[in-house]
Amino acid sequence: MKAFNDLADFSNEEIQKLLDLANRLDKHPEPDALKGKVLALLFLSPSLRTLASFQAAMTRLGGGSFVISPDMSIHGIETRPGIVMDGAAAEHIREAVPVIASYGDAIGIRAFAERRNLDYDMADTEFNSMTQLVTTPYINMESAIGHPCQNLADWKTLDDYEVPANGGKFVLSWAYHPRALPLAVPASTLYTAARRGMDVTVLRPEGFELPDAIMRKARDAAAANGGSLRESTDRRDAMQGAHVIYAKSWSSTRFYGDKLGDQKLREGFEDWCVDEPWFDNADKNCHFMHCLPVRRGVVVSERVLDGPRSIVIHEARNRMLAQMAVLHQMLGASS
Repeated sequence: MKAFNDLADFSNEEIQKLLDLANRLDKHPEPDALKGKVLALLFLSPSLRTLASFQAAMTRLGGGSFVISPDMSIHGIETRPGIVMDGAAAEHIREAVPVIASYGDAIGIRAFAERRNLDYDMADTEFNSMTQLVTTPYINMESAIGHPCQNLADWKTLDDYEVPANGGKFVLSWAYHPRALPLAVPASTLYTAARRGMDVTVLRPEGFELPDAIMRKARDAAAANGGSLRESTDRRDAMQGAHVIYAKSWSSTRFYGDKLGDQKLREGFEDWCVDEPWFDNADKNCHFMHCLPVRRGVVVSERVLDGPRSIVIHEARNRMLAQMAVLHQMLGASS
């Protein structure tokens, strides 16, 4: 495996192989599998789970890792192209990335969307410009439009809880957040549920439609795998018989890059906080999922987050196991 960038790059059989490997490594650890291997981790955006889970994954497989982020660099890292570097930063990303990659056997890169230009972010321009600078295998640790490591962990979580694939009902719900957030998690989560063959509903208020390209990609995946995709602004309609609700906030694409416009629009939807009444007509065992971090009492109520419906901690642990499988395939003896 030379890159782990998008589940769409893999066949169903290859995805299942990764999931099987994650389960096997959980039950039967291989502490010497990556002995002597080094993973470089470049974080241009903050992280808790991604950072900790990748370091834990490498350690459990017998390898090592190191972390670089702009806040850690004594020189400061400039990311803008065509810039005259007469300011504080003394290091440019065009030199930094290939140097960092050269110290490892693979590199993980995390770089959020700039959220100024939708077309720029939809093309994953910044992330792609960095991967073009390296020759080592690379992992997308969240880019402007994708989060495949979260997606593989979520797929495993759905399997672990025996949520039906074909016939299973998955609700991706927008939730209130005081700030405009990136599209990466909702876009790639939507694709994952559709690719799994589930009947997917995007529940969101007016003004928070996902871009056509994201919807089209998910719709095609659903059609190819026996699932379906629809949108709804009606909470009760969307939650009818739901097996899972996955809550996540995202930017308004009507006001993408317009902070004031987005803020004014979202202020009318502060009641979009997942709470127990949301589940009134859902499946009795309907689960609550979220990629974390999550704002209690804003995105979801405490009684849901701390209650039996919530599987967010199991979901977070699966990040480590899914990434162990990816690293094993990428850097192991059989890679």
